[in-house]
Amino acid sequence: MSDKNKILITGACGRLGTALLPALAQKYGHMQVIASDAIKPDGQDIQNVRYVQLNVLDKSDMHSLVIREKVTQVYHLAALLTAAGEKQPRQTWDLNMIGLQNVLDIAKCENIRMFWPSSVAVFGSNSPRAACPQFAVTEPATIYGISKLAGELWCKYYHDHYGVDVRSVRYPGLIGDRNVTTGGTLEFAVQLFHEAMARRQYTCYLKPHTTLPFMYMPDAVKAALHLMDAPSAAIKVWSAYNLSALSFSPQELEHAICRHLPAFRVHYKHDSRQQIAETWPASIDDRHARQDWGWMPAYDLQKMTQDMLHKLEKVNTQKI
Repeated sequence: MSDKNKILITGACGRLGTALLPALAQKYGHMQVIASDAIKPDGQDIQNVRYVQLNVLDKSDMHSLVIREKVTQVYHLAALLTAAGEKQPRQTWDLNMIGLQNVLDIAKCENIRMFWPSSVAVFGSNSPRAACPQFAVTEPATIYGISKLAGELWCKYYHDHYGVDVRSVRYPGLIGDRNVTTGGTLEFAVQLFHEAMARRQYTCYLKPHTTLPFMYMPDAVKAALHLMDAPSAAIKVWSAYNLSALSFSPQELEHAICRHLPAFRVHYKHDSRQQIAETWPASIDDRHARQDWGWMPAYDLQKMTQDMLHKLEKVNTQKI
């Protein structure tokens, strides 16, 4: 733990934020972490750290908070995701882009290190489906993907022109044990686990053989912390690093869960999210992250499935 760092997390009540909070609190101390979001949090979301209601579109308010609290690092997670974003494209653009630009400007003024998550949604139908490389064609099909691609370019611009230390990874679909609704196209993977435990059945909105890239949340948290701890000289990609861990289809996940819960059944009835999923790679080549700052995932499909079901069973037992 270090008393020299003060951490601000925006979008702290989302799936990644609620997982990062306890890890950051353990690393730096509960008094050194400030959680913020535009919404009023559930008591469990903020993990015993200080919470501040904050709109990232209010640059002045956020800048005042950073100065007042002597913030040294910002994990900027506030965003609207794919499926939700397609229903309100202008609001998605404003939140994802103006919010990012506000934090970049503050980081420039206050010499703050930033973490900002990009996404495999920056890729499109002309990107390679298998082992999609770091510098593949990026032609996103969603406003979320467009905003993430533009955000990557802004991050690189602020680093190259102003020296802002902003670090980013292209996350695949993130799977965590908390059933937080995010409006993401890859959310089915989380829902499968929760419905397997609760009802032993689930109707999936993607086709059964749609292979897509994923990552278990402990690996996602590890990647963020590892990247932020890496020396600046090790960072070679200042837009966003490809990041990979797992690739599977809904049916492959169904079969992995059924090894533990044989009565579980999945029905398939695809909707508009299928079209979005088909524009994304099935797997990601992340050799640059592995070579530059030593990235290495810890979970494969079987290990993740076992751990997720164990955690959900423990939660359900505590509720009884």
